[in-house]
Amino acid sequence: MVVLIITKDLAEVVNYDFINRIIPKSLKEFIIMVLCKKKKKKISLLGSYKLIIFKNTLAKVLKKYIVNIMSKAAEKYRLLLWN
Repeated sequence: MVVLIITKDLAEVVNYDFINRIIPKSLKEFIIMVLCKKKKKKISLLGSYKLIIFKNTLAKVLKKYIVNIMSKAAEKYRLLLWN
């Protein structure tokens, strides 16, 4: 029951932000970790490292929500028909 209330409120906020073209700064932020690859001896080369990127989980959820809305609208109005 609580999840449904949170989901409804979150949907309202997302709709408002989407309509008004507001993207909170926190949704654009992510964490990058730089790791040295195993068996790479020349640490001065960029190829000796790999990046691990952690995106904001809420941003992922909101993105999925918006994609679902757009997909339903495309199906409803037959925007993706291939001839």
